[in-house]
Amino acid sequence: MEENKIQEMQILEQRLQNSLLQKQAFQIEFAETASALKEIEKAGDEIFKIVGQLMIKSEKGKIKEELLNKQKILELRIKSFEKQEASLSSQLDKLREEVTKSMKK
Repeated sequence: MEENKIQEMQILEQRLQNSLLQKQAFQIEFAETASALKEIEKAGDEIFKIVGQLMIKSEKGKIKEELLNKQKILELRIKSFEKQEASLSSQLDKLREEVTKSMKK
């Protein structure tokens, strides 16, 4: 039984690590999006968007709207990963406590 709990702890730790890495990637993308929004505010009327290997002239308002929507989606994803991390951490803490108690017996 103890071996099963230790194995379960390892799986939860791995899932938590994966979640942290994914959240970090979204946080980086969020920071890049926020930076792009700041640059749009500084820019004049000519805005260009990179599409594949091309740079295409775009409407400032349209690009700003796209970036704001992207930012909202990224925020939701980050919050989702934070909830998942809290849940996994809680499960992990309970398992550690159970394993520690059973080892003291």
